[in-house]
Amino acid sequence: MKDYVNSRLVKSEELNHHGTLFAGRTAEWFVESAFIAAASTMGNPQNVVCLNIHGLLFRHPVNKGEIVKFTSKVVHLGKTSIVVYTKMETEIAKTTPVDGFITFISIDENGNKYPHGLELDETQDEEEIKIRERAKNLK
Repeated sequence: MKDYVNSRLVKSEELNHHGTLFAGRTAEWFVESAFIAAASTMGNPQNVVCLNIHGLLFRHPVNKGEIVKFTSKVVHLGKTSIVVYTKMETEIAKTTPVDGFITFISIDENGNKYPHGLELDETQDEEEIKIRERAKNLK
């Protein structure tokens, strides 16, 4: 599936009491990036809602002035669910502070789940195959 990429500059107002990127801001950007992938794939943003953030493990702090890049792609599809894998990377420090999965569901105008009719494309990329396998085992 297609990669959706967006970047952010870490400014003073994004910092926590330790002077590094606030986890809440990271989570906000993370969910937004994953939503863009799900909604763009679906084609109807108003019919996509977040169901589950499958945990975020913060591996490295991110400093003020850093540019962070979020890369998101749909990696698993159920009947009504859309699982997106997102990876946050730092452009200057060259680290991957956070990655993980978010499940969205397709809903109608009344908020009821409905089949989205999407199909996952084939891939030969070994890394993507591993990510897709991880996504199948999410609870």
